[in-house]
Amino acid sequence: MSGTPSQPGTPGLLRAMNDRAALALLLEHGPLTRAQIGELTGLSKPTASQVVARLEQLELIDVVGSVPAARGPNAVTYGVRTHRAHAVAVDVQPFRVLSTLVDATGHEHPVAEVALSRTASERSAVGDIGTAIQAACHAAGTTPDTVVAAAVGVQGAVDPRTDDLAFVGLMPGWPRRSVRAQLEDGLGISVRIDNDVNLAAVAERVEGAGHEVEGFALLWIGDGLGLAVDLAGTLHRGAAGGAGEIGYLPVPHDASGRLPAVKDLQELIGGIAMGKLARAHGVRGRTLDAVLAELAGHPEHEAVLAELAVRVAVGVIPVLAVLDPPVVVLGGPTGAAGGQTLADLVRGHIRRTTRWSPHICVTTVADHPVLRGARSVVGADLRARLLDLVP
Repeated sequence: MSGTPSQPGTPGLLRAMNDRAALALLLEHGPLTRAQIGELTGLSKPTASQVVARLEQLELIDVVGSVPAARGPNAVTYGVRTHRAHAVAVDVQPFRVLSTLVDATGHEHPVAEVALSRTASERSAVGDIGTAIQAACHAAGTTPDTVVAAAVGVQGAVDPRTDDLAFVGLMPGWPRRSVRAQLEDGLGISVRIDNDVNLAAVAERVEGAGHEVEGFALLWIGDGLGLAVDLAGTLHRGAAGGAGEIGYLPVPHDASGRLPAVKDLQELIGGIAMGKLARAHGVRGRTLDAVLAELAGHPEHEAVLAELAVRVAVGVIPVLAVLDPPVVVLGGPTGAAGGQTLADLVRGHIRRTTRWSPHICVTTVADHPVLRGARSVVGADLRARLLDLVP
């Protein structure tokens, strides 16, 4: 009598374990030959062949090519079939949405950008994310039929207990309560929703400056501010999801004689403040992106960064006092534009004026950090879904 997967040590359970192990390897490494699957799993050649045959029968893998063999005919390579399920990573900004298709193998698809209405009556959470999914699928040359999940980054805090939004910036037409439930009901797919800076920190952990460190704090400096805290690979979100809303932190008026009288960090180093600082040095631009682009080649570039560093230090010092992280990463548009020069200036100012001597560096995530973090999160969900298809 054959065993069942619920009975330890039975043939059925062993087959399922072998099949899942082989599928996991194909997801991790990409196309492999039967011999390579056998070597990586420790299975004999006959058993590896049986595993491949079962995964083919389940339509989970397929022949994708071949490689030259040491002797005899070329060896066939097998890859995961990703047609069954896709996901979409989404970065919701005030008046535009960025999105990209995600598959279980981690292949990078084009990033789509769609402008959104500035009128609340013409917007909704379901409408915005539906638009993002359509755009991502169109850019990837597919249709939304196979999309089963989405990971959404928003500029606000997400309460993990209720999925309510707080500390929200400009999100016209979006509800504040039970947002995930409304998205799932309206779209008919699984949805993860998270703070955009938290997702950027996921990208920093996977492929950026946080990749090989025990933990780090990511200070996002752009139009808005945010702080993400990575504790050995786990993000600290707080009881109500509000951890990291550092823009609301009050600033002592006597922090430095060179600093303007401001209420909080947002008024000190946010997008509007950066624009004013740059214009005081002759740098022009109507938006933060335009200011940063102009600043890159401007004669006052170093002078602006020197003044900005003093302000950024005001935001970094509380992080050091409370968390003392191994690394502080400067990210967001302004942090990335300032580069390692800004990071070194901030560190130097803190060393001269306080008792801390922090390690401060600039983000090394090349582009679209929020999307990249969302892609990593929802990609893991997709891989789990595929592995669960093994009986």
